[in-house]
Amino acid sequence: MKFCDECGSMMHSGKDEATWVCRSCGHEEGRGDDDSETMTTTEGQSDDGPVDMSEVDDEEIGPTTTVICPECGHDRARYEMKQIRAADESETRFFTCTECGQKWREDDH
Repeated sequence: MKFCDECGSMMHSGKDEATWVCRSCGHEEGRGDDDSETMTTTEGQSDDGPVDMSEVDDEEIGPTTTVICPECGHDRARYEMKQIRAADESETRFFTCTECGQKWREDDH
């Protein structure tokens, strides 16, 4: 991945594959032979499919916390936090009960 020296946006291959072109500001620069050697692509990588987690105990998958499940009342749940709203707002917490598998989310208001 290459970034534009002028505006910092990601550069893309030009029409002739011998240049880099910035789609934001239009800046172009030559593409050297050594550029491709230092880049990583997904070409040729295999997809081994989904990972079988059936033998793994629920409490061993990700972090857990003490929180009451609204479905069964159990006091442990796995959680993850994701930024699903604007960057200046807090993350949303997603919980999965380790007992019954109930899923719910918690937002700060």
